[in-house]
Amino acid sequence: MTFSIKQQIILIILCASLLLSALLLGLGLGLNAGVTTVLKRNEIFGEETEALPSTILDVNGVIITEFFSDEKREYIDINTLPKNLIYAITTREDSNFFYHRGFSVLGTLKAVAEIFLSGNIRGASTLTQQLAGNLYADRRDINLSRKLKELWWSYQMERQFTKKEILEKYLNKVPFGHNTYGVEAASEFFFDHSAEFNSVAESAMLVIQVANPSGVYSPFRNPDYAKDRQKYVLDQMIDHGLLDRDKAYLSLETYWNSFDWSKDNYSSAFYDRREDDKAPWFSEYIRNQLNELLLQSADFYRDGYMVHTTLDLKVQNAANRNIASELNRWTQVYNEDMTERISYVDESYTSLIDLLSLVFNIEGIRVAGSQDRMRARSQFFQDINPTIDILSKIFGLGDLNYVSNAAYGINKERTKQTTIQTALITLGNEDYNEGYITAMIGGSQFSRTNQLNRAMDAQVSPGSSFKPLYYSAAISSRIVTPATQLQDKPYSFKNADGTFYTPYNYKGTWEGTVLLRHALATSMNVPSIQVMEKLGFDRAIERAAALLGIDDPAEIERIFPRVYPLALGIIRTAPVNMARAYATISNYGKVVEPFGIRYIEDRDGNIILNPEKDLRNELSRSNRQVMTPQEAYIMINLLHSTVMEGTLRYPTNFGRITPGIQLGGKTGTTQNWGDAWTCGFSPYYTTVIWAGFDEKGSTLGIHLTGSTATGRAWGNYMEEIHQGLEPKIFPRPDSGLVDVENCTLSGQIPTDSCPRTRTEIFLSGTEPQQFCQQHSFYAEQSEEKSTQLKGNFALEGVDTNTYDSSLDSFDDFLHDMDLDIDIHDDEEESRSNNGSINSSFLD
Repeated sequence: MTFSIKQQIILIILCASLLLSALLLGLGLGLNAGVTTVLKRNEIFGEETEALPSTILDVNGVIITEFFSDEKREYIDINTLPKNLIYAITTREDSNFFYHRGFSVLGTLKAVAEIFLSGNIRGASTLTQQLAGNLYADRRDINLSRKLKELWWSYQMERQFTKKEILEKYLNKVPFGHNTYGVEAASEFFFDHSAEFNSVAESAMLVIQVANPSGVYSPFRNPDYAKDRQKYVLDQMIDHGLLDRDKAYLSLETYWNSFDWSKDNYSSAFYDRREDDKAPWFSEYIRNQLNELLLQSADFYRDGYMVHTTLDLKVQNAANRNIASELNRWTQVYNEDMTERISYVDESYTSLIDLLSLVFNIEGIRVAGSQDRMRARSQFFQDINPTIDILSKIFGLGDLNYVSNAAYGINKERTKQTTIQTALITLGNEDYNEGYITAMIGGSQFSRTNQLNRAMDAQVSPGSSFKPLYYSAAISSRIVTPATQLQDKPYSFKNADGTFYTPYNYKGTWEGTVLLRHALATSMNVPSIQVMEKLGFDRAIERAAALLGIDDPAEIERIFPRVYPLALGIIRTAPVNMARAYATISNYGKVVEPFGIRYIEDRDGNIILNPEKDLRNELSRSNRQVMTPQEAYIMINLLHSTVMEGTLRYPTNFGRITPGIQLGGKTGTTQNWGDAWTCGFSPYYTTVIWAGFDEKGSTLGIHLTGSTATGRAWGNYMEEIHQGLEPKIFPRPDSGLVDVENCTLSGQIPTDSCPRTRTEIFLSGTEPQQFCQQHSFYAEQSEEKSTQLKGNFALEGVDTNTYDSSLDSFDDFLHDMDLDIDIHDDEEESRSNNGSINSSFLD
């Protein structure tokens, strides 16, 4: 007998229902005897244990910091809470709360199916189940047993308590983010007043925190996202007939118009850590990780966990020293550039612009005394506005407070545009510490108002440091080799929409015919776009996404535009993703996943979570290889050239900063010098450093590039952390690679006429098969041209006898004479430039 698909699904659901009923009955018989006693003993819903801080340890067992809490749970009677808060919490979390008996049958079946299909538990919990889970179940357990415990205790709680009592316990117990527990403490933190005075918009803001108390919906952390979810809850309440639309939107507008932008971003109300936190950016990252791993039932501020992390404080201290020193230098250079620009404007254009302002009555363009106005503006924000803020709060002057808050908001935006921020992340490259985050810096200075971890969360353009990602795909596809000939000259590329893109190199210089190795090492733009053109967008994007760890098709479509500026790194990504990409290349193409927590012990020394073991097992099972070891080795070899002869040669003293230890890397500088990058590796570590501004549009200036700013920081830092380590190079794969001597101009097998050669590495089967045609042609033609040109010079009395008749020597002679005489057949094409938009990324 056969069943249709629909009948099979119905049969599965019936079987699951019967199994669930049987399990519930058995569990009920076993637990019924002790239920009443437990519930009576927990009339305040949960017994308290002694609070112990959680200790965060580095890879060597040295204490980084401790997380502890001085929270106060301010209990509030449900009768004093506004109805809009009750409506908001039930609308968002459990719209049938007043009608069910503790659980939803349909929701439970969905959860059971989810467990069997994917091993996850997602949603489907009523308010009663959420409270039961916090009190009586371990919400870290992602299994059917935990779900059944929640169901059982939910049912018993519904028997013992009224709906109002359950809701009151829930609102006073659950976390609301920023280490606040209970709606009263949360209201005091978020709005500076009791929950009984919450507006409907404030209530909506509170209830979205319950879904993710780690701060994803925090108005201080992600205001746009928080506002979107807040409006969604209000719309739900409107749809359910619980709220008038006009009143809801008026409340929403009022909330954001009076929002206190001066409140500490990423701050926590009653949370703290040791004052001597040795790695605050990393500690904050670990705190967010714990929020995700331990779920709501675990309170790591009080439960005394020992968190064993990947950080190496010796490496971290070196990062702290070098970045602090370089930040001072960057800021000094930036300020000098800004002063020079302003002085130039005042001296050269002030009179003209102010004349235009007076003649045409345009106040906004007046620039006279611009430096004086800058000093006055700075004094207002630093000295006067804080006083206004204090007075407005003491005397309750609402209008004055509004002005102060607005000024804080303006000053915050100005700071984003003028304060150089930075990020550093270092990953371990050896077998025992592969993927370990060994050092992390997330900004200029960690403070209550500056906790955005740019190493993990910033979305910034990588510029030319993006190039190796798709170069690797071109090597893998065999369409290019390190000796492929490319043209470095003005050229316009036609995008699919018919528009033309005309890039330029740094300082607008051109070298003509170059080989791929040299083009990548010196970060040439036109040759790089030629590589992407040969490769095609599909393969370039596929490889870049794989290296950056992006696998969602919709996200790939959003991040990677199919236009030629993509070749110069116009996407936005986080430094940690770039570190992942470079670490994967240095790991011979095998995926490296950065992580920070090795394992977690409870207060009794039991290992309750082992993220490192889980990750290692997953990587071993999946065996994700982005490129073959041979292809990766060629990329390692190419990026070593950046250190030896490219944009990192001076910051690394031609690789001498780490004697006997091989280095490879790439710099990047985005349009208008807005971002500076250096990404690179050794056999021991991969390090990525970024510098720029939180607000796009600002410029570091031409004196702070990927080479001169982050490159220098990278070189100094890598030199320090490699001191005392054994010499080590990247071993060459045993097979699949060949070495062939080639002409450095044509990339082909050299002839006797080729002036310079080098031994190049190739994937087997891609090595050059032809002798150099370029120099065999020149050998035949150069003597004739040389004789003719020398004859012309002789007529003018020029002595050419001191110059050899070989091509290179005669080229030198022409250069010395400063004569624009072409002896290359393709020069005419290079003279044309359909030119225009300079969207180039510079190094």
